[in-house]
Amino acid sequence: MSKKVLITGATGFVGYHLIKKAVESGLDVYAAVRLSSDVAHLKVFDIQYTDLDYSSVEALKIELEEKQYDYIIHAAGITKAKTKADYDKVNAGYTRNLAIAASTAAIKLQKFVFVSSLAALGPLSDLNKKINDDTVGHPVTNYGASKLLAERYLSEIENLPLIVIRPTAVYGPREKDIFILFKSISRGIEPHIGSFKQQLSFIYVTDLAEIIVKSLFSSIIKQSYNISDGQIYDRYILAYRIKQALNKKTLKFNLPISLVGALASVMDLLYTKSKSTPTLNKEKMAELTAINWDCTIDHARKDLGFEPKYNLEQGIIETVRWSKKNHWL
Repeated sequence: MSKKVLITGATGFVGYHLIKKAVESGLDVYAAVRLSSDVAHLKVFDIQYTDLDYSSVEALKIELEEKQYDYIIHAAGITKAKTKADYDKVNAGYTRNLAIAASTAAIKLQKFVFVSSLAALGPLSDLNKKINDDTVGHPVTNYGASKLLAERYLSEIENLPLIVIRPTAVYGPREKDIFILFKSISRGIEPHIGSFKQQLSFIYVTDLAEIIVKSLFSSIIKQSYNISDGQIYDRYILAYRIKQALNKKTLKFNLPISLVGALASVMDLLYTKSKSTPTLNKEKMAELTAINWDCTIDHARKDLGFEPKYNLEQGIIETVRWSKKNHWL
């Protein structure tokens, strides 16, 4: 009989790839989705669906005991919100509720994998250093702070077979934020913010999904792992690889940081009364202008056998291929 895995955030970009990998690994997948969510893109998978009330520990316990999950991958969360309180409520508070339910329910849970973010630790201001798994967190956004708070909450819960996975910038098929640059370059426009030296890291989504699912079967618990493709890139490489894959020439230019910052402020103002949040906002500027996102993956390699299959060039080629086939480009 196949073991059951609950995957939250199932309708999202990473969630789709987690489901794909979990199904390929022979797991019985339960996708946590809201009743109002569009699940048309998940119909290709033989999975079951469930709707969770993250605001109630008791309701969550009932769900977990009824289904008797063997594993939980908690990838649900928000990446854009109006206030710090909104981020903390969903990314930290709801995570804590699910973990408390998982640790107190009458189930034999073997692993609780929390998909955090490198943003929880924040960038470095020294180009000669790397972000380690145990680097003290200094997030520069409310999103990152909420993920760090969630990690702290989880560390305080006893009897939780926890592994924390902190991916750096994730890209690949179905991703929408970094994909904005793909669209821009496809039109011959290549904008950059400032001209300062910058070190970036990336992880292709299928590599991320593979290590998350693989970690379910590890005997290791109570550990946190930064995840990237193991390489570091300068600020222009992402655009360069996209241009290569698209075979495009571009008008390349560097926008003053002050100008982009002013535009971010305007966007925040325009979206004041909107329920949505703009992709470019004042908070996001702190991450976009940080100089060092280089992180080590040595412990993930040693403990979990993590070996990324895609570097940035390979991942971009695959993303462009998928995007053209599915009429995103």
